[in-house]
Amino acid sequence: MTPSRDISRLIEIMAALRTPVTGCPWDLEQNFATIAPYTIEEAYEVADAITRGDFDDLREELGDLLLQVVYHAQMAEEQKAFAFGDVVEAITKKMIRRHPHVFADKDGNIKPAGVKSAWERIKAEEKAERAARRPPGEVNHKSLLASVKAGLPALTRAMELQRKASTVGFDWNDPRAVLKKIREEADEIEAALDRNDKQEVAEETGDLLFALVNLARHVDADPEAALRATNAKFERRFAYIERVLEAQGRALEQASLEEMDGLWNAAKAEEKPASDVRVRR
Repeated sequence: MTPSRDISRLIEIMAALRTPVTGCPWDLEQNFATIAPYTIEEAYEVADAITRGDFDDLREELGDLLLQVVYHAQMAEEQKAFAFGDVVEAITKKMIRRHPHVFADKDGNIKPAGVKSAWERIKAEEKAERAARRPPGEVNHKSLLASVKAGLPALTRAMELQRKASTVGFDWNDPRAVLKKIREEADEIEAALDRNDKQEVAEETGDLLFALVNLARHVDADPEAALRATNAKFERRFAYIERVLEAQGRALEQASLEEMDGLWNAAKAEEKPASDVRVRR
């Protein structure tokens, strides 16, 4: 089988991988639940390539993400639920419907100020239609938070849950109040550690993370972006430790924690702006 720019070739490849006996043993073992984490991971890889401005990587990662869509569609087709063409039809139908100012002939052109309101109205109509398609007797959740999608990354979903709750006044007015909550959660973690209760420590750690997201929201910081920046900073400073030790002809395992901590502080000092250095002097 040869590569192609035609999406049908990718669909054929996935079908071949999932064909019993002749297909790939690993691919044949997978299901929606086991593939879902890879789908999320590939979406993050796309975001990372965009952040780095690496278009070669972006092309590759978009392909990997597209493969995830094809993978799920193939498994759904095997269960006679839907096929890849149905996925394409559903999203094209949705985009045409949500952009009447571009595609529909009944509404004509809409001014920019009216686009958002039209979008929200159409989404509400679609939500009502989905509710009407539910089997009789199925519980129709009416919670204020029900509209926050469960598939969002945990940090992003925490932010959206908090934003939604804040619309009815369930919120702090001062970020310092959130900071006080963060200190309370840290104290509760310490108490759980004293009790050697691992399950409680995990639960309280989640509470602390949720409170930190709340603080980020109150100071208009994106927690996902903030954590990515910190990850990059950690990698940068750790690489400094590796370079210095390598220049000394030593491996990481040969350095003590105190030595590595000292090198970490040296890397941190090198990153300070010149203005900060002058002030410290």
